[in-house]
Amino acid sequence: MTHETRTRRKLPFDADEALAHLKKNDPKLGALMERVGEFNLRLDASPSPFESLLESILYQQLHGKAAATIHRRVREFFGGDPTPQQMLDVSDEPLRAAGVSGNKIKAMRDLAAKTLDGTVPSHAAILKMPDADIVERLTEVRGIGSWTVEMLLIFRLGRPDVLPVTDYGVRKGYALTFLKLPKTRPVEAADLPKPDVLFRRGRKWAPFRSVASWYLWRACDLAKTTKPAGRA
Repeated sequence: MTHETRTRRKLPFDADEALAHLKKNDPKLGALMERVGEFNLRLDASPSPFESLLESILYQQLHGKAAATIHRRVREFFGGDPTPQQMLDVSDEPLRAAGVSGNKIKAMRDLAAKTLDGTVPSHAAILKMPDADIVERLTEVRGIGSWTVEMLLIFRLGRPDVLPVTDYGVRKGYALTFLKLPKTRPVEAADLPKPDVLFRRGRKWAPFRSVASWYLWRACDLAKTTKPAGRA
């Protein structure tokens, strides 16, 4: 989720309490946690919701390096992160020259307009809002879905109880952790749990479902480094 080096912030919840809760309430998840080791999620300095979502829009459906290049070009044109008013005032040409697609330009302008009219809250305001209200408000922006807001909640705001049930990595991590799959083949689409299955299991993890999600992502990393028996 984070694409630049920024000052790190501490988590706004007790990680030790979260780990103890998850291990006690779900031994299978606890076994994964033991294999993964230390919970080392560190939050980057949280910019305004406008800046975070602008970055997310630019990164959508692009390879990381390509998106980073476009993001850098946009920032170079504006001399830093643009303000909402600057985004509304700029013509399409320099944005297209930076590699931004037409649909993304429309989404960026809608984000700017909804920031100025108050639909998108300020950084100070969003810190005081419940997760559900944040999702409701931010998904009013063109091109911003629930998954994008969930990533913001976890990686920018450090909210402890977010479970992105549609995320591919979380679903794959669930399959690797909770299903008895053949070790000689990769996880297939049919193995991935439906969102409602994840949601039901996630009741064991509340109110620390973000931490559980982090470990499910790490399960995918473990699978990449673990070779099936008998293979070079």
